[in-house]
Amino acid sequence: MSMDLARLLQMIVNMVMRRLLRIGINKGMDSIARAGRGKAGGTSAGKAGGAPGGGPMTPAERQAQVQARQAAKRARQAAQITRRMR
Repeated sequence: MSMDLARLLQMIVNMVMRRLLRIGINKGMDSIARAGRGKAGGTSAGKAGGAPGGGPMTPAERQAQVQARQAAKRARQAAQITRRMR
């Protein structure tokens, strides 16, 4: 069972690409979960709470944010389980 150089390089490239894709997906899920009512990826205009007015978040907004974080966590766990099943 000899493995030529091209095959070995392809395996290494595939491993690196899988890891980078996994990191990117996790970062995207985190940024979506952290976003309040502002744009995904951060707070709107850099003000506290992420609410458009810059004021504190309402209880409904806070609850929605908690649920989004939990959903992102479940999605990450599901992705991890499916990766392990391969």
